[in-house]
Amino acid sequence: MVFTLEHHDPETYRRKARMISFAMAGQLIIFGLLFSMLLTSTFGSSLWLNALGVLLGLLATSALFAVLRERPWMTEVRYVWQLKHHLSQVSGYLSQLRKAVEENNRTALDLLTFYHQGMAQLAELNGRTTDDDAERLAEKMQVKIKREELGLPPQVESIDTHDLQAFKRG
Repeated sequence: MVFTLEHHDPETYRRKARMISFAMAGQLIIFGLLFSMLLTSTFGSSLWLNALGVLLGLLATSALFAVLRERPWMTEVRYVWQLKHHLSQVSGYLSQLRKAVEENNRTALDLLTFYHQGMAQLAELNGRTTDDDAERLAEKMQVKIKREELGLPPQVESIDTHDLQAFKRG
């Protein structure tokens, strides 16, 4: 699967993420209370019926969210979820990627460059700084130097996560 890095306004993302989080939490509370109330009024009061009502509320909230996640106003939040997913995939192979970078493997260089760019973008979108991890900064500089030595562009625009399969075999 090819994933392309996109630019999104951090302030817009944070505002929408807060709004969506509050809306989903509110829906969970309302649906949980509604289902619990319906179940206990129908079958009598029970801790298990209340728990089942909360579980049904969670399922209803999840289903509603699954329907709404493809809406245009969810673009930034959907992008960040996908970015986190792909960064998570790459982070599972970091040790193999680092070894391959020592061997000047271009795919590993692309994946590590994407990883560092994605982490920086995620930090920017969340309003955090990335200057606190000296080890990651040193690795980022090492990858940058290797890319320059091999004549590769300093940044990557997209990655194909199927490239990780080569590192799965170790």
